[in-house]
Amino acid sequence: MSLTTRSRRRPLAALGLAIPLALVAACSSGSPAAEESSSPAAEETANEPTEAAARTPRLAVTYDGGIQVLDAQTLEVLDDIELDGFNRLNGAGDGRHLLVSTTGGFQVLDAGAWAEPHGDHNHYYTADPELTDVVFDAEKPGHVVVHAGRTALFDDGTGEITIVDSGDVADEAREARELTTPEAHHGVAVELSDGTVVVSEGTEDARTGIRVLDAEGTEVAASDECPGVHGEAMAADEAVLVGCETGVLIVKDGQITKVASPDAYGRIGNQAGSEESTVVLGDYKSDPDADLERPTRVSLTDTATGELTLVDLPSSYTFRSLARGEDGEALVLGTDGQIHVIDPATKQLTRSIPVIDAWEEPEEWQSPRPAIFMLDGSAYVTDPANQAIHAVDIETGEVWNTVELDVEPNEINGVSGDVEAGSQEHGSSEEGHSEEEHEHTEGEDEHSEEGHDHSEEGHDHEHAEETSQG
Repeated sequence: MSLTTRSRRRPLAALGLAIPLALVAACSSGSPAAEESSSPAAEETANEPTEAAARTPRLAVTYDGGIQVLDAQTLEVLDDIELDGFNRLNGAGDGRHLLVSTTGGFQVLDAGAWAEPHGDHNHYYTADPELTDVVFDAEKPGHVVVHAGRTALFDDGTGEITIVDSGDVADEAREARELTTPEAHHGVAVELSDGTVVVSEGTEDARTGIRVLDAEGTEVAASDECPGVHGEAMAADEAVLVGCETGVLIVKDGQITKVASPDAYGRIGNQAGSEESTVVLGDYKSDPDADLERPTRVSLTDTATGELTLVDLPSSYTFRSLARGEDGEALVLGTDGQIHVIDPATKQLTRSIPVIDAWEEPEEWQSPRPAIFMLDGSAYVTDPANQAIHAVDIETGEVWNTVELDVEPNEINGVSGDVEAGSQEHGSSEEGHSEEEHEHTEGEDEHSEEGHDHSEEGHDHEHAEETSQG
């Protein structure tokens, strides 16, 4: 099926597999460290909201020493939040909050824009952004995956998984489904719409496969054919794709299918899925001995057919380079400074959009490098070299806004300011990879991101280029 065309939507103001995975508890409350509830009502008391004529999407970027929150239309910095350490940003799934992977766990960031349903329409509000006191405790906060109104958080330090309704992420009284893996590892978990959970299997030294659990926590399928498990992404048919050093695993209808890479070592560790396509975009690395491989091919895996296709690009890219357009286009931000647009149906590179100067991937995965984030048909591209951020209309190729920052941006994420799909049906009035993943290298716990998206969308971080994650 070829790509369809829809009118673009800029964010306008008027707009060991034998060991069972144990179910630890059916519910729990949030971090005891937070003294006050950060439910919408409590937040409004401390931070009086203003009603808006339409939703107000917002962005967040990390830098060394904090997080800046921006208006997605004007790119005006609305708040600068000081926060020491190397911090990661994850979508929370409710259209209002982000989860910050920081010291002690996943801390809830209120981006200050949200919607409340009222009959056949919504009311929209804004408030000052705030890093709340609500924390999901974790020794090593890792991947966060959002799907079907549920948000799954993985603690790499303990192997514990916490799954909550996306609309309740900021509510300390929320109920949570908690699972634990046999051994701690850099892992990932995702809950499907029927309560099935797909979870990685591994140890501190190696990741080997996945398991599929039903809604009661009983194992229904497993595979150990996935060395170097890293990251996940969802396709339009609710198939889950998990990356391996030798291809991918596809989980669909309770069954696992291995799709092998065309090379003996063909690592896919960062992916980006789309609700508009059964094809998942992934990175592709084929040199197991490289200290820092700068790949020039990406993978496209069709979860409906099991076909894996490699596409050559005119430049290299990194783990923060993958995104999906509003109509399912596969987007890759190259080191030539261009966004390369691939039609997932034809597997062809259709055009390239110049955005920033050419750049080179830094040696350390934590170091700032250009990143791409999609919101409302626009791609937001960070430009660390020039301390800037650019907004690009993917349909027209127009760079419609550019703003200089007073910090060097690293990670980027954002919120729609609307009621997100799935979150309302789970009892919330709010809404939210890939995962822009966490990738770490085997030798280092690879979070990525090579991250943490991730985001849903497929999300991942890279810790050392595999010596590493993906």
